[in-house]
Amino acid sequence: MTRSDDLTIETRSGPVKGQIHDGVRTWFGVPYAAAPVGALRFRAPEPPPAWDGVRSADSFGPLPLQKRGFEAIGGAGETTPMSEDCLTLNISAPLKISGKLKPVVVWIYGGGFTLGGSRSPLYRGNHLVEDGDVVYVSFNYRVGLFGFADFSRWGTPGSPIDTNLGLRDQIAALTWVQQNIRAFGGDPDRVTIFGQSAGAACVTYLMCVPAAHGLFHRALAMSPSALSVYGSDRHALFARDLVSLLGVDPDNRDATNHALKTEDGARLVEAASRYYYDIAPDKYPGMLPSSPVIDGDILPKHPIDAFQDGSAMKIPLVIGTMSREGAILDKALPVISTRVNRLEAMFAGTATNSFRDRIADVYRGFPSKKRAIDIGGDFTFWLPALQIAEGHSKHADCWSYRFDYATLLTRLAFGEATHGLDLPMVFGTTGEGELGRLDLFYRRRSKAVGHRFRTLFTQFAHGRNPDWDRYDTAGRMTRIFDHQDRIEGDPRQERRLAWGTYRGPA
Repeated sequence: MTRSDDLTIETRSGPVKGQIHDGVRTWFGVPYAAAPVGALRFRAPEPPPAWDGVRSADSFGPLPLQKRGFEAIGGAGETTPMSEDCLTLNISAPLKISGKLKPVVVWIYGGGFTLGGSRSPLYRGNHLVEDGDVVYVSFNYRVGLFGFADFSRWGTPGSPIDTNLGLRDQIAALTWVQQNIRAFGGDPDRVTIFGQSAGAACVTYLMCVPAAHGLFHRALAMSPSALSVYGSDRHALFARDLVSLLGVDPDNRDATNHALKTEDGARLVEAASRYYYDIAPDKYPGMLPSSPVIDGDILPKHPIDAFQDGSAMKIPLVIGTMSREGAILDKALPVISTRVNRLEAMFAGTATNSFRDRIADVYRGFPSKKRAIDIGGDFTFWLPALQIAEGHSKHADCWSYRFDYATLLTRLAFGEATHGLDLPMVFGTTGEGELGRLDLFYRRRSKAVGHRFRTLFTQFAHGRNPDWDRYDTAGRMTRIFDHQDRIEGDPRQERRLAWGTYRGPA
């Protein structure tokens, strides 16, 4: 029996009272930083102010400001609460309290760096907590132009603007975990971060951030879009475009600073959404303008370089992708280059004719739409995962996987296992929600595959290494999750050799 006083926990900012929810103890909507509003808009997160009395932690905080209409993939629906005051986190812990501290797993959501939030039903952690005996943490971080636009050139002495705000939020959340998680039964010396898509890219970026060293000890990246990071000169072009859409002269620093700091948040989101979803995919094919910047501070160098030269954190890493990443995003979030004209433009600006011909030979049928989807998905997710595994495996333990399991309806809809369909497997929500309809007639088998996949995550958090050979460039051993799992050496070798060291536009 859990007593009510077991649900009241003292944090550095004050006590919070949780509840019993879905068979676990939960605390929702706990501030980990001060509200990034007013003078703190476009500034690095600051510690949360203390509060008097016991703070109720029985409801999720609002999502970061973003475009509505993407609820099915973890974003905001038409009525989802949103606010600039969004820097909160959520904790789930086992119902049974013991004197032994539990491993901590910290989730970082995806969404193309433009959408997402920790209140999505996709990311409930109760099954991970119950099945894996861990403490689960999720949190919000700023997205879109609030989190991943570099407006720092318009900062002034009286109104500075910082870079990489989304990553800084993540560092602040992980710092909060180090300072407070022990009170919730979590072990601050056994923290595993994991994420999917842009969240997985952030997992790999954080491994390259000096300020994040020591905040976590293991990492797991699901379909990381980790080539989506660019230098300050490129980000200057993105930022100038955004400012121009606001009707402000980007050559007037004071006027631009004033507009960025005072403009209504909804109008900023409207302009940014038009840019990110409608303008930029054709203007900058192969690039995600809402993305981290190599600023020499938070990100000193390109993450791929950091993994290759050994300056990334030398911690155990599990990294993997889906069998056919691009299929669902071509329909659900068409910001990646899965269209023939965008791929042709990307290759024209970044690759030789012989490279383009090599890709066309491997993806036979290109420039058909089907093969364009395959190329775009591989470039955005599989290629960076491969390059990170190659680099990291030279300096630390690394394991590679590919998720191939697909039900009949999944194959009919997408051809193969596609981006995001591993989320119900990890979170134990197979058969639930919109994605759950794809498991019709296969729920028992899907639950079995999901249990194997989820067990990998929780056992990894407990310090147990995966049960297949580590990745290296000699064997390239990769576990394939399917109806029957198998191990393959150097899967899709032909594609790997064709792509080589290509990174796309910089």
